[in-house]
Amino acid sequence: MLEKLRELALRYEDLEAQLADPAVYGDAGHLRTINRELKELGPIVEAWHAWEQAEQRRTGAEALLRDPDLRELAQEELSAAKAELERLREELKILLLPKDPNDSRNVIMELRSGVGGEEGALFAASLLRMYTMYAQNHGWKMDIVNLNETELGGVKECSVLIEGEGAFSRLKFESGVHRVQRVPETESGGRIHTSAATVAVLPEADEVDVEINPADIEMQVYRASGAGGQHVNKTSSAVRLIHRPTGVVVECQQERSQFQNRDKAMRLLASRLYEMEQAKQDADIASRRKSQVGSGDRSERIRTYNFPQGRVTDHRIGLTLYKLDAVMDGDLDELIDALVTADQAEKLKSGGEQA
Repeated sequence: MLEKLRELALRYEDLEAQLADPAVYGDAGHLRTINRELKELGPIVEAWHAWEQAEQRRTGAEALLRDPDLRELAQEELSAAKAELERLREELKILLLPKDPNDSRNVIMELRSGVGGEEGALFAASLLRMYTMYAQNHGWKMDIVNLNETELGGVKECSVLIEGEGAFSRLKFESGVHRVQRVPETESGGRIHTSAATVAVLPEADEVDVEINPADIEMQVYRASGAGGQHVNKTSSAVRLIHRPTGVVVECQQERSQFQNRDKAMRLLASRLYEMEQAKQDADIASRRKSQVGSGDRSERIRTYNFPQGRVTDHRIGLTLYKLDAVMDGDLDELIDALVTADQAEKLKSGGEQA
């Protein structure tokens, strides 16, 4: 582990030296790659420097043990240094776990109503509000790319772009089926219904990740539907892109201009194709799936929101919280922190990166 840490510290210094070269700033893609790697290595290098300082303290304290007048003080310093080294060892074990290369990316999130008809759509709208508030709490920018609503304000399907530091690293655990148990607004008899909505979380693809041949794309324009005012409904500003080789279809109708809608639709298409390519690679690495809390499969039921009992249960880690109102208002960190910890524990247990 120590040799690897020394190598990473040298790599960090090399990247910092590259940033001092003016030529780097002429290549936006290369500059983005350098900054991303620096950001990833930063916590590791910081912990490594702390380790070196603690090791110096330990060595110095051991030398002072030979002095009778300072032996007691040296023993206290030695114990403190050893405790610090042990803490840093555990921290570094986690920091050195294989990183998801997508953790620093922005997010394309797709929500769809599932079983339950209109109630499923209303629950999808509740989830959209929950994630909107969670993004706001973290200072992330959330932009609706496409929204298909029901007459009662439910969400049949929705695609949103979430931009912000660490967005994917936090939200990737949200992929799957979210089940709700509550008395629907449309229920007059007060009976509890079970409905569901699905969430898919995709890392936004960089331009260099996916090469899309313009000749493979069929673009259709149409008039946007739903809320948006006269301009949206009277002009053909909405865009639908069809990727012929894969059959992937994306839409965007939230912007006022056709150009803006096409730009966002292209970002969504690139992310869908990037996810498809990753799925092919992941299928060949079964062990990776075993070391994850959830596979990200949107058919997997991951969480239940029980309104009569005010509880939310994450089935992957068996965690139940009796703070449903807070969760629906975007207070998701306790859930996500537990998922991150469980994921790290699984990777350590499977020997992901032995220290």
